[in-house]
Amino acid sequence: MSKRLPFAPLAAAIGLGFSLIAGSLVAPTVAHAEGEIRIAEQFGIVYLLLNVVRDQELIEKYGKQEGLDIKVDWTQLSGGAAVNDALLSGSIDIAGAGVGPLLTIWDRTHGKQNVKAVASLGNFPYYLVSNNPKVKTIADFTEKDRIAVPAVGVSVQSRFLQYAAAKQWGDKEFNRLDKYTIAVPHPDATAALIAGGTELTGHFSNPPFQDQALENPNVHVVLNSYDVLGPNSPTVLFATEKFRNDNPKTYKAFVEALTEAAQFAQNDKGAAADTYIRVTKAKIDRAALLKIIDNPQFEFSVTPKNTYPLAEFLYRVGAIKNKPESWKDYFFQDAKPLQGS
Repeated sequence: MSKRLPFAPLAAAIGLGFSLIAGSLVAPTVAHAEGEIRIAEQFGIVYLLLNVVRDQELIEKYGKQEGLDIKVDWTQLSGGAAVNDALLSGSIDIAGAGVGPLLTIWDRTHGKQNVKAVASLGNFPYYLVSNNPKVKTIADFTEKDRIAVPAVGVSVQSRFLQYAAAKQWGDKEFNRLDKYTIAVPHPDATAALIAGGTELTGHFSNPPFQDQALENPNVHVVLNSYDVLGPNSPTVLFATEKFRNDNPKTYKAFVEALTEAAQFAQNDKGAAADTYIRVTKAKIDRAALLKIIDNPQFEFSVTPKNTYPLAEFLYRVGAIKNKPESWKDYFFQDAKPLQGS
């Protein structure tokens, strides 16, 4: 019989320093006027640009330039499925999640709410790590293993795993490993993997959690997302067409705030690390965090990179019904259009 995963106590024990807002979001609210924006983020360094925006009150700053006193509401969730549900229910205006959830909701709302991405949050390699010494490649996972992902079948980690499976066994077997995946927030999955002794032997993670797990000598990398798809933007921000159209000044202030935050984070890694620790209350050593951020494979940028191969793959295997002709189909093209891929 499988052991129950003692996630919460373990997370507290190793001091990852995060808290997950429990329960579902509040009931949908009525449409609001210009000057209010509700943003949902998740866990990890990949959301650092939002930490900078929040810490420096950049949305408020650019709102004032538009003659608005913008009220900003921040929510933290876990998993693209929860984030997508929140956006469609009207509980949030800006969703932060992986390219996988973006493509799912873009496809689902095509010709209706028309959800599209606003910007990327940067380019980062995601690692599938394991504490099972028998697991050297994805082909070594068995029914005895469980792989933690933020959202089963929907999260970008799940989609990366499917992409890798298709390369290994062919498109018809793209979901071969889905049955081994379970939805667990990154902090809890990291704690369980480090502690060991449970059925959870794998975690498709993101920084800094993957780096913290790898500090344990029993944990090793099974798969690097860059080896599967090349350098890419795994995490993005997206919104409904209605919010963008109904709130042009608020939307513009958000985009400009995000652009400034990207320049700040990319140009001053030390200050970016300080911001992450201050905003998230993460119990992580500053020097260790700075080492992670200084990874030459990291790039803080609002410009999406190499997202289309995943979109084309999801259409090819039938995971989405609408085929995007290019990345521009699922990204809003604003006054200062992104030059992405």
